[in-house]
Amino acid sequence: MTQPASIGIVMHDFPLGGTERIALRLARGWIGLGVAVTLFCGDRHGPLLAMVPDGATLVCADPPIPRGPGSRLRLGRAAAGYFAAHRVDALFVPGNFHWEVVPALAAIPKRPAIVAQISSPLTLPRRGRLMQWRFRRRMRRLLGQADRLIAMDEAARVRADAMMGAAMARRIPLPALDDDDARPMSAATGRTILAAGRLIRQKGFDLLIEAFAELDDPLARLVIVGSGPEDAALHRQVERHGLVGRVTLAGYAPDIRPYLDSARCFVLPSRFEGYGAVIIEALGAGRPVIATASTPAVDDVLTTPEHGIIVPVGDIGALTAALRALLDRAAPDPDRLAQAVSAYRIGGGGSAYLDVVAEAMAARDARR
Repeated sequence: MTQPASIGIVMHDFPLGGTERIALRLARGWIGLGVAVTLFCGDRHGPLLAMVPDGATLVCADPPIPRGPGSRLRLGRAAAGYFAAHRVDALFVPGNFHWEVVPALAAIPKRPAIVAQISSPLTLPRRGRLMQWRFRRRMRRLLGQADRLIAMDEAARVRADAMMGAAMARRIPLPALDDDDARPMSAATGRTILAAGRLIRQKGFDLLIEAFAELDDPLARLVIVGSGPEDAALHRQVERHGLVGRVTLAGYAPDIRPYLDSARCFVLPSRFEGYGAVIIEALGAGRPVIATASTPAVDDVLTTPEHGIIVPVGDIGALTAALRALLDRAAPDPDRLAQAVSAYRIGGGGSAYLDVVAEAMAARDARR
């Protein structure tokens, strides 16, 4: 199959999102493999703008399209207009949030191949039967004209094919780790617990603070890296429990690796998640993980007690017990933890994505 010479990526903007981070990491990897990459965005705002790789062509809608009602439909039309005039071999749609742009891209005359990523679970416990039926109907409407889908785990691949009624999905481990990160790792010491993410209710940091308060360990410390609308409420919760000085809300950081280096473990306390790429990042830095059963990543990578502990969503008592158990056991070999997630590095992942793009190009050509 012919490999693509050029790929367009459609992104709304540059927030602190896992799918946007992965798309930008893929862009850098593809450029390194000699592929011309164009990033088409609705708006330049967001901290991940700094991650746009050298060599990428960045194009913003004119006038800009900020997020809001109907903005993804407008983004799709704007991107379609641009790529109709500036041809590429394929278009990449990074994650569920961006699926709304696919129908407009599919309407481009003699359109490029279209590959869309599945970044969040296709079924959720909080969806009732009717809502799940509506989700499947919407998914088929939006993605029916895509050429291939990329799933991050095997269960999602099987589910996607069943929901679409066609063998469209391919599974590729999430490329959440850079190949060129050669920072040395040391064994975890101390009793610092790290968590990171946007400060919103979904992420469950309020649950983690409650669990930490029940830990009753005067030597333990909790650091939460991130910013968001729950910042003030979390500060009040820390004060209410008398944990000022032991719990630090560190604010946004573009790279959590320095925090991982000084942490004993990493915790993902989310109520629900997409794939949870930060789990891969923590293991890649040699740190064990405690995570709620909110993401497929726990079944993929937390496969041994050495890698970490899985707890039920919303169970504060189980989270406290897991914190106590992990802090009290001997720290695992960081090199073994990093090796366990070697398949999630961008080198192999970026090439695997290109193989799916080439397959999508062949499928598109066969229909013409």
